[in-house]
Amino acid sequence: MISAAAPGPLAPPEGEPFWIWALTIAGLLVVLAIDLWAGRKPAEVTMRQAGRGVAIYVGLAVLFAAALLVFGGQPKATAFIAGYVTEYSLSVDNLFVFLLIMTAFAVPKAFQHRVLLVGIVIALVMRGGFILAGAAVITRFSWVFYLFGAFLVVTAIKVCLESDDGDDEFRENLLLRLVRRVVPVTDDYHDARLTVRHAGRRMITPMLMVMIAIGLTDLLFALDSIPAIFGLTKDPYIVFTANAFALLGLRQLYFLLGGLLSRLVYLQYGLGVILAFIGVKLVLEALHSNTVPFINGGRPVPVPLIGIELSLSVIVGVLALTTVASLIRTRATKRELESV
Repeated sequence: MISAAAPGPLAPPEGEPFWIWALTIAGLLVVLAIDLWAGRKPAEVTMRQAGRGVAIYVGLAVLFAAALLVFGGQPKATAFIAGYVTEYSLSVDNLFVFLLIMTAFAVPKAFQHRVLLVGIVIALVMRGGFILAGAAVITRFSWVFYLFGAFLVVTAIKVCLESDDGDDEFRENLLLRLVRRVVPVTDDYHDARLTVRHAGRRMITPMLMVMIAIGLTDLLFALDSIPAIFGLTKDPYIVFTANAFALLGLRQLYFLLGGLLSRLVYLQYGLGVILAFIGVKLVLEALHSNTVPFINGGRPVPVPLIGIELSLSVIVGVLALTTVASLIRTRATKRELESV
């Protein structure tokens, strides 16, 4: 719903007690340990296995939302669902880049699941640092939401204007090139080993390089996804858990979608609309609690606010519309090509 008098939208909620954080992180570590144990033997992931994995991780997210509803109340549960759906949908766009990385490093299919899992764990740890830093900043400087909002709107425009004929080639970033200069890298894979001894010296394998590439790439994507979820909720616990559940399910989604990614031709526009919507939401909330001297004399601006329920409806609606429209478009294109 839209409200014009919601008190203190930018005020961060009270933090969760330490034991809640400890229990949550322990639970996530158990899930990761089980996943690592299940994938201890290199093997190509089938569509059935990927589908089962996606169902399990989505089911875990639903159970967590239900627990939040029972023990934390409806606002927390709704905020988690909105954040989870947003992060998961934004992560789908990452999968295409992951595919480029896998292709560039020629990762054997039997090792791809392990590469993704370790890369995502690296990303989760780094995102945790981002979230803690972001929570500390917004607690002390509410005006930062003007920057977050403007950044998301600019990013949304950039996403929508991206050409489908862009460069489909992965290029190593500065850190990866620096690693290659400092540490020798083998030309070939040595099963799932990360380092080997060759000619009397220790060398790293392409397996470790691609894991680092996946983790760093996801961190770059976090530059828009973290501000986006802070636009839905200011609770660091909800922000972290929504990111964690979205990232944990990303690996299975990679194998499930596979060639379907190329059929989601309107996905970038849907993601752009979502980012722009959240960016506007952030600016409205910043105006409502304004303290910047050169805006309305440093006084709050009486603007309408966008509630979390409306946000969730818009996010789900945009994703559903772009998915259906994409599938209709690709089917029509296919029929046109067959008729030629």
